[in-house]
Amino acid sequence: MVRPKHPNKIIEQAIKYAESKGWRYQPSGQSAHAWGRLLCSFKDREGHAMSVWSTPKSPENHARQIKRNVDACEHQGDESE
Repeated sequence: MVRPKHPNKIIEQAIKYAESKGWRYQPSGQSAHAWGRLLCSFKDREGHAMSVWSTPKSPENHARQIKRNVDACEHQGDESE
């Protein structure tokens, strides 16, 4: 699936960073404020997930939060599980 590009370039860079670490995009569904969700490579209930907002108050802070969550994930490289 080809994901849509995030409208904010700073957040888009953070999403690309997450994808380079094995995270994947999922559409947000019914949420009016979420652009989508990022899911870590661990495909189980214990896997990490976070919402990516369409228009956060501070795009820079939101991008840092995405990178922090990716770096803190202990499932790096667990794609096969």
